[in-house]
Amino acid sequence: MTLPETVRLSPGPEDWAYTFGGRAPLTTVQPGSIVELTTEDCFGGKVRGVDDLPSRVCVFPYLNPVTGPIAVAGAEPGDVLAVHFVEITPARDRGFSSTFPHFGALTATRQTAMLHPALEERVWVYDLDVAAGLCHFRARNSDFAVALPLDPMHGTVGVAPAAGEVLASITPGAHGGNLDTPEMRAGTTAYFGVNVDGALLAIGDGHARQGEGEVCGTAVEAAMRTTVIVDLVKGGGPAWPRLESDDHLISTGSARPLEDAFRISQHDLVGWTADLLGLDQLDAYQLVSQAGLAPAANVCDTNYTMAAKLPKSVLGRVRAYDGLHERLRATAAAYLRHR
Repeated sequence: MTLPETVRLSPGPEDWAYTFGGRAPLTTVQPGSIVELTTEDCFGGKVRGVDDLPSRVCVFPYLNPVTGPIAVAGAEPGDVLAVHFVEITPARDRGFSSTFPHFGALTATRQTAMLHPALEERVWVYDLDVAAGLCHFRARNSDFAVALPLDPMHGTVGVAPAAGEVLASITPGAHGGNLDTPEMRAGTTAYFGVNVDGALLAIGDGHARQGEGEVCGTAVEAAMRTTVIVDLVKGGGPAWPRLESDDHLISTGSARPLEDAFRISQHDLVGWTADLLGLDQLDAYQLVSQAGLAPAANVCDTNYTMAAKLPKSVLGRVRAYDGLHERLRATAAAYLRHR
């Protein structure tokens, strides 16, 4: 197999973006290109120990930097941008997590006003052992410690919104953005509807691992070295970001309240299933109801995100996007063998 062009992108702080939309591309790539890139953690690398409270060392709105945007030649509104994650590897041997006074699923926020005191702001340091595939949790107020499996993923992946809109990188929506789903790991293909010429892809917010829901508001935040394959399907752009793994089709929905995010993701999966299998809406609804899964992605961001998953085993020989995921997986395997 002849490998596609490889593009390398390693921006410095002066080139980081903090929004989707409103920025010129850092580079333009051809459909099918392999892109090797680096990303900084959500703290911009400023949290380096337990005494580096984010409220002291970080400056709002300069949180959650993303690498990009990357323009894709020939991408037009209504197309599908496919982003296949080949590798996601922590760039340093430490990751960081924190609690915040007014951010997270189990604390008072601006939208959920309470009279009780805010949570303590506290930082946890995780030692990352990439060779062993481990992420080490240590309690701050006891001797408890446990090694957790590394499961690197990207919390923030998306394209420019439509109609010239500019959205902060911490906000998930129909353009993607800060979806914070653990499903966005190596081996997964993400599909985004293109809203502007070039699509303007950006990626950031690496997590060494994250539980479903990102309950405390942060994962094990880590800088990453990441390789993706970027491809393009003309027409047929989905209304909401979709993902495909080897085993599942996954639809996402982002909104508040949480049940509306759930409804969006389920609605998209029902429609996707109906289109693929030639079913009427209620037959697809019935199938998804009995075979689907519904993991929470995030229940802490400016919008909440839910995922809806359908096992690909129910599709038989039918393949989404004419088998694009499988073709990108083959290219990824060839890249890993020959690099």
